[in-house]
Amino acid sequence: QVQLVESGGGLVQPGGSLRLSCAASGSILSIYTTAWYRQAPGKERELVAAISSGGSTNYVDSVKGRFTISRDNPKNTVFLQMTSLKPEDTAVYYCRTRVGVVDYWGQGTQVTVSS
Repeated sequence: QVQLVESGGGLVQPGGSLRLSCAASGSILSIYTTAWYRQAPGKERELVAAISSGGSTNYVDSVKGRFTISRDNPKNTVFLQMTSLKPEDTAVYYCRTRVGVVDYWGQGTQVTVSS
């Protein structure tokens, strides 16, 4: 019932910027905590940023000051603005929201940071 679709990934040079979008159907993201995760090759999936229903945000230390999570409630979309990108940011980025006791995940969007 709940569908999440990520977009905005791509290839960018170090120091560049990308804006990821997570568009939802079947739920209203503003009343749930929604988060961005990423998984690099050979590594565990990690939480990157999250935004609560009240608008509170948190970030993994490695992206603080560079990434910003935000929400557009009328569009039912959560964004991840990424700046000053580093090669170590290369990963598949996933959007996740928790509805009741069920987690819903998007299919992911690839972010590659390379010269």
